[in-house]
Amino acid sequence: MDTQILSASADGVARAAELLRAGELVAFPTETVYGLGADATNDAAVAAIFAAKDRPRFNPLIVHCPDLAAVERLVEMDDRARELAATFWPGALTLVLRRRPDSGLSLLVSAGLDTVAVRVPDNPFAQALLRACGRPLAAPSANRSSEISATNSVHVTASLGGRIAAVLDGGQCRVGIESTVVDVSGPAAVLLRPGGVPAEVIEAVIGPLAQPDPKDAASPRSPGMLSRHYAPSIPLRLDVTEREKGEALLGFGPAAPKRALNLSRKGDLQEAAANLFAMMRALDVPGIRGIAVMPIPEVGLGRAINDRLRRAATPAADDGDDDDWHEDRGPAAPCRPLDDGEASR
Repeated sequence: MDTQILSASADGVARAAELLRAGELVAFPTETVYGLGADATNDAAVAAIFAAKDRPRFNPLIVHCPDLAAVERLVEMDDRARELAATFWPGALTLVLRRRPDSGLSLLVSAGLDTVAVRVPDNPFAQALLRACGRPLAAPSANRSSEISATNSVHVTASLGGRIAAVLDGGQCRVGIESTVVDVSGPAAVLLRPGGVPAEVIEAVIGPLAQPDPKDAASPRSPGMLSRHYAPSIPLRLDVTEREKGEALLGFGPAAPKRALNLSRKGDLQEAAANLFAMMRALDVPGIRGIAVMPIPEVGLGRAINDRLRRAATPAADDGDDDDWHEDRGPAAPCRPLDDGEASR
């Protein structure tokens, strides 16, 4: 199919909503990364997400809603969930909660589980689309499975062009890294995935977060729990200060060589998160045999950045997924790294 590029105008939002209600797939911007949206109540539409992404069916999807009232029609919320929602929504926090029997959600959204991952995005175009569509939207990152997440419309079309109906072009994503996922469906709140809201900030609201059960790696309760995710087609070496022959260096901080791509020359973790996927794409091109990544502090957003990098550095055989398509997908689309003044947009 021809993938339409829709402007983030009233007409563009209306057209995107029309396509979604008809069961089509539409990529749209959030504050974190671009999501590949489908009507979460439509089994065929949700199944089309897995087909477009070549995604393992045991990996659940996040359902996006415009506000708390819409979320409460889908899931059962306790006091902890409401406190987190009041503090962080709209925003880059996903909560895993028990699905209501009358939610109307496709069971494919939960990959067979009795829980659902939900969030309220903090992006005006995502909000406008959700309200215009009038449906909860299942929306994993808008890229093929195991590929680097998309933070602008060029990334989306490079990965999914011809596989989806449209892209709502809302420019560059502000946060640039996926949402934090916390499971509050049981007695203990569990950090399933580091992301755009640092764990320490969440713990200041509801107390300590537990770590996931290692057995969940085989049947994840949330997106982003597979051992290998968001990976370029070439190897990554982490926590190094110098590149080897044939490698490119992905720097961080003022000590990085000036000619290297630098996630943040100021050492700003928010800027680094916003630049991460775009810069990994920029280095994933023919002629470069690997990417050497300088150390990132394991604090705040640095934990989420390192989580992504470790998953990207995991050998492909470890995730049980077929990554042969990496070898013939061609070069990544060109992208322009953000400069020091752009990361806060």
